[in-house]
Amino acid sequence: MCEEKTCSSRCSFVYSPEYYCDIGAHVFPTEKYRLVHQALLEDGDIPAERFLAPEAASREDLLLVHTEEYVRDLFAFRHTARTRSSELPISEPIIRANLLGTGGTILCCRRALSEGLSMNLAGGFHHAFPDHAEGFCYVNDIAVAIRRMRADGRAARVAVVDLDVHQGNATAFIFRSDPSVFTFSMHQENNYPVKQPGMLDVGLEDGIGDEDYLGLLDAHLPEVLDAFRPELVVYLAGADPLAGDQLGGLALTLEGLRKRDDRVIGNCARRRIPVAGVLGGGYAQNTQDTVRAHHATCRAMWEATRNADCRMNGETAEAG
Repeated sequence: MCEEKTCSSRCSFVYSPEYYCDIGAHVFPTEKYRLVHQALLEDGDIPAERFLAPEAASREDLLLVHTEEYVRDLFAFRHTARTRSSELPISEPIIRANLLGTGGTILCCRRALSEGLSMNLAGGFHHAFPDHAEGFCYVNDIAVAIRRMRADGRAARVAVVDLDVHQGNATAFIFRSDPSVFTFSMHQENNYPVKQPGMLDVGLEDGIGDEDYLGLLDAHLPEVLDAFRPELVVYLAGADPLAGDQLGGLALTLEGLRKRDDRVIGNCARRRIPVAGVLGGGYAQNTQDTVRAHHATCRAMWEATRNADCRMNGETAEAG
């Protein structure tokens, strides 16, 4: 390990107060974004300059993935067959929150590629298809950000590591014929949504706990990273595998989720692969349980930064 002085903290967190939007009485707790940000501030050890404000994704960004007709609906805040399938209201603040969340994932990917690690305190809208919304998702921020990185010449090969309780069906669909993007999903099989074939899908039995889950992750994650050799990993760190989640049926503990995060970050760091994280889902009866899970993911990114930063730059104890 290199000396302390050569291993500065270089993990960024992307956040906007406008990630929160009022969607009325709903199982989706949009206040979690503000609460996770607040918890990180209260930790007291993350400098203010490590929190970055995103710009909203542009129409041009969205058109890298979404159809012109659908994008017109979104920018006009129109209730149509294409937008109604989101199961959310549609309004200017709600669409702006989605555009900012997507811009946040774009910025998160850029910072990960330049610094090694970054976390968007929103994002993970992996059910949004090119021509319609699904599952509380209007814009597929993951797909838009990946296409933006490729269009800008920043990353030729990207892997999506989706560890939400629900399969990233739209992300798998969008990249189904794109050999430059590897979609890996571990999800509850007997749950929403209708599955789309990804590059590697691991469907989990109901009620699976920490030991079995982590064993499967240990078996498959190195295979993805070593066989595909991505230049960037987009990590969807859903909190909804947590036991008791209202929309999930797995039985992971907070400690199990922490170990999951450590495995993803550690495996990538050992291979010098940058990681851009997004929060994904989380619908615990007590929103604070979801916030604790997301906060732990952010802490895993922050606390791994020194070692990861050393490895990203090829530094060693002798060189330090």
